[in-house]
Amino acid sequence: MPDSVLQPGAVVPDQRGRTGLHRTGLGLDGNPDVRVTDVEVVAAAWHVLRRTTLEVRAPDGTWQTQQRETYDRGNGATILLYDPERRRVLLTRQFRYPVYVNGHPDGMLLETAAGLLDDDDPITAIRREAQEETGVDVGELTHVWDVYMSPGSVTERIHFFAAPYDGSALTTHRGGLADEGEHIELLDLGIEEALAMIRDGRIQDAKTIMLLQWAVLDGPFALSSPQTPSSPGEK
Repeated sequence: MPDSVLQPGAVVPDQRGRTGLHRTGLGLDGNPDVRVTDVEVVAAAWHVLRRTTLEVRAPDGTWQTQQRETYDRGNGATILLYDPERRRVLLTRQFRYPVYVNGHPDGMLLETAAGLLDDDDPITAIRREAQEETGVDVGELTHVWDVYMSPGSVTERIHFFAAPYDGSALTTHRGGLADEGEHIELLDLGIEEALAMIRDGRIQDAKTIMLLQWAVLDGPFALSSPQTPSSPGEK
């Protein structure tokens, strides 16, 4: 039996009890110019790293063999919590080792609340994550969009939401689940200050930048469209 099949997560269960992870992608048939021929589980500790062999038809009709590594951590959701009356947003700050090891000065990243879906639908998941990270019980939600954030190597699709919150009712500046190692600082910021933080580099998280810019372009802080000038003779 090939070593790749004996890798935990294939025939042998991984630490989460999963098997069959080496078959993901083999049945794809939506693109007639791509054939998946082999999938190898490289690692399956908590999330899954796969090496997939593909046959890809070039524009001249020839078939080329390629390999791609993909990191599968499941899908996620994120939410912009905004106070429309005070023109403020609620962001989090927490330590992120991947950005720390890749040049961020201290790894303390400013973000919108977010998390993995796990076994929940996106709306259920983002209500859970918002409450865990910020203490806010989300009411009516606006669905903004669904986005692949790093399509070259990461399979994750993030569901983007926004919802109002009452900033005057906040009772804490800390959030997160301590038993999961989360130590989250909450920042209640004016929208203009948040935009300035994008410009000067204090906010470097992609999902957060996208939601803040959406908020002023099409969302709760968007300027009203200017009125069309009256034609001659109109009053």
